[in-house]
Amino acid sequence: MWRREWPLHLMLLPGIVLVVMFSYVPMAGLIMAFQKYIPNRGLFGSPFIGMKNFQLLIDYPDIGRIFFNTVYIAVMKIIAGLVVPITVAILLNELRREWIKRTFQTLVYLPHFLSWVLLSGILVDVLSPSSGILNQFLGLFGIQPIFFLGSNAWFPYAMVLSDVWKEFGFGTIVYLAALTNINPSLYEAAEIDGAGRWKQTFHITLPGMMPIIILMLTLNIGNVLNAGFEQIFNLYSPPVYESADIIDTFVYRMGVQQAQFGFATAVGLLKSVVSFILIAISYVLAYRVANYRIF
Repeated sequence: MWRREWPLHLMLLPGIVLVVMFSYVPMAGLIMAFQKYIPNRGLFGSPFIGMKNFQLLIDYPDIGRIFFNTVYIAVMKIIAGLVVPITVAILLNELRREWIKRTFQTLVYLPHFLSWVLLSGILVDVLSPSSGILNQFLGLFGIQPIFFLGSNAWFPYAMVLSDVWKEFGFGTIVYLAALTNINPSLYEAAEIDGAGRWKQTFHITLPGMMPIIILMLTLNIGNVLNAGFEQIFNLYSPPVYESADIIDTFVYRMGVQQAQFGFATAVGLLKSVVSFILIAISYVLAYRVANYRIF
């Protein structure tokens, strides 16, 4: 067996090396969360201060708002990231002309390959209150220009909608693949029994998609504290810190801009621990509620 399978194990080796180098070796830096880290003294020369960085985190005046912003934006992204792709996948599945389905599927998938650096420039132009095409369109109906990226009331929703626009094409492909596993004879039997398209959708399509829906939801629960650093970092500004500042941008400012390395590491470690607990809980719920196991 080893002689037959050793090439497969050899193919895994580069991936394992990369994971160890970039995911496990850097974890040695977590020691900074318990230190007053001094760069020129290094990890093992900086003085230990115990849990003082975590106490400073608890006493930080804006930490509650930062955690709320993170969870609020992330939960909205998770919900929209499930509802929109599922709906679009079901609608595409109803199309009978294959070339229309493939064309639309390709068009909605393209934004997934664009980086947020590029998309941020596009969104700044599109959402501009003075020259943005969206505000010009709203002006046709007498609506005053809206500063989507400079208003605390609008910024979180702009992040959610732009994230859905970028990623729902990828999710649609996942759910379309799930639809191919549904036995067509079920639809034929339902049609003979007099079930219309709506009843077929609710009683055949959605139950058939439920395993992959549970899988995607379970995987996304672990991202409740990941509201999208790259997206928000490229689009937010000081006027919208009140509604836009999330854990990752806060860590960036504390660690990189203000050189509070120990404090920033403590925030990141707390976030990782909470995310790990959420993932574990989501796996248990997926098994108990839907009798579904990922592993």
